[in-house]
Amino acid sequence: MKTTNRLSIANFALLLLFSSSIFAQEEAPPEAKYYVVTTLHWNMDNDDFDMDEWKAVEGELFEKVTMKNEHIIQASYYTHHTSPDNSELLYIQSFPSWEAIHKAGDRDGELIEEAWKDEEARKAFFEKQSAYYANHHSDEIYSVTKGTKYFSEPPTEGMLLYIRRNHAAFPEDGSAKEFVELRDEKIKMINKNEHIKGYFPSAHYYGADSSERIDAFFVDSMEGLDKMYERNAELYKEAYPDETARKERGKRAGKYIAGHGDSIYTFILGTN
Repeated sequence: MKTTNRLSIANFALLLLFSSSIFAQEEAPPEAKYYVVTTLHWNMDNDDFDMDEWKAVEGELFEKVTMKNEHIIQASYYTHHTSPDNSELLYIQSFPSWEAIHKAGDRDGELIEEAWKDEEARKAFFEKQSAYYANHHSDEIYSVTKGTKYFSEPPTEGMLLYIRRNHAAFPEDGSAKEFVELRDEKIKMINKNEHIKGYFPSAHYYGADSSERIDAFFVDSMEGLDKMYERNAELYKEAYPDETARKERGKRAGKYIAGHGDSIYTFILGTN
């Protein structure tokens, strides 16, 4: 069944937005080490599509299964806002270890049976859920890299997730030392940008494109995204007041990127 494939995604490899449940707390929860990103597609032939009902179905699943799965730090849904395919939505989970990814799928199965002890009721629920999705989906695993900027408060419905998919280049005149220096400078500017509500960098770990490096930014709105860019420009000028130095820094950073693509998604719901 389509849905159980999604629920057991942790087993498919036996993969931000984005550990959005890690907030400022007295006792911090486990930090995410891996993001599992499943790209789903709406079933465009579903004539009975109802967004409120979909939210209710997935919300029930979160409450009865996902939030009780001790191997999952966080899980959340994002719908298309600005991307090449308006049928797509993202389901993102974060995990504290590779072992947790393996265990989460089995634990999902146990919790599902506990929540829906009657087999017919269980079958009916997942047939209802599955009807919202097309058969096709894709999966990627990303490892968390340095620089995460955690939320100061939980994300709310309607918040935007801006994903910049960079493709790594390996210039002959580059060096690990220079790359790390440039990355750390970028992280400092991101942390100073008040319009960036959360930042979750990661790199390809398992999936189709080994060159992928992800910069995932959370902002309040499209206006907030514009303000993020404006503030970035201000911080860049503050760090490099000399125009020649700014251009030189841009050239040095640009040689490590072979290309990039941009997508924007809307945060819909997620675990706490």
